[in-house]
Amino acid sequence: MAELEGNSPAERNKMIAAVVLGAVALLALGYMFFGGSSSKKPQRPNSNSNTQTTTTTQTATRTTNAQRPEDVRNNPLAPPEPIVYTPTVAGAPEAGRNIFAYYVKPTPPPAPAASAQTPTPTPTPPVVLASVQPQSVFARTGDFQLTVTGDKFTPATHIFFGDTEVPTKFVSPQQLTANVPGALISYEGSRQIIVKTTDGQLYSNPLALNVQQPPPPNFVFIGIIGKPHYNDVAVLKEKNSSELLNVQRGDIIGGHYRVTSISEREVIVVDTNLSNVKHKLPFTGDTARAPQQGRQNVPRGDEDDDNEP
Repeated sequence: MAELEGNSPAERNKMIAAVVLGAVALLALGYMFFGGSSSKKPQRPNSNSNTQTTTTTQTATRTTNAQRPEDVRNNPLAPPEPIVYTPTVAGAPEAGRNIFAYYVKPTPPPAPAASAQTPTPTPTPPVVLASVQPQSVFARTGDFQLTVTGDKFTPATHIFFGDTEVPTKFVSPQQLTANVPGALISYEGSRQIIVKTTDGQLYSNPLALNVQQPPPPNFVFIGIIGKPHYNDVAVLKEKNSSELLNVQRGDIIGGHYRVTSISEREVIVVDTNLSNVKHKLPFTGDTARAPQQGRQNVPRGDEDDDNEP
């Protein structure tokens, strides 16, 4: 303290203040450079701890060590605090948990079997059709009369042959008659017969009428005996016999077949029992079976058929 002797009190105070300030400055510098080493070191996250606990601890540490702006303004000489950065650790799944699990849609239960619906019964026709006469006819036999019997017929009910309405006569509530045109039986097959009104309010159950093929003659045409361009005798042979038969126009063969035409190509016969249904016997060329006397080989020409005499 010898330096302070002989000085005035004011000078001594100045010197003391300078020494104090110098010491404070040295302390501040020393704290700035060496004081940070005494701060708490950042804690490493424990890999075995829970992810949520680690995150909470790191957040609290950063909040405690961080400087606030007002602290810096109030104490400009305060040493700076180091910034602590702790990387975020991704959370690990729980042990034993399958991270590759996916949703499997459950198998839907089998649909219940549909219950069989009871078919709606067919309503009973208001008109009864019991029988038809005749039950069968031969094709190509022309017009014929059809008689139907049943019940609940009225004058407004008519007979339908297939889809065609035929002229009908009301006889009684149990009987109707109709004239069926021959065009409706021009070919073989079954036909449906039904009785109904035009508007369809009254109708009957259907019945079938069978249209049959007319029976063909049991002969074959094998030759001609006659002059050129005038064939007056045909040589026929029965299919199930070797007997030959010479016939002319107008002859009856087989009991009910009348010969109407003879030509080099065919012989035409008519069934007298079936409304003159025609049958054609084509020339077969079996000239070896024809009679030797007066036999003439018949070429297959295109000459016109002979007309009936």
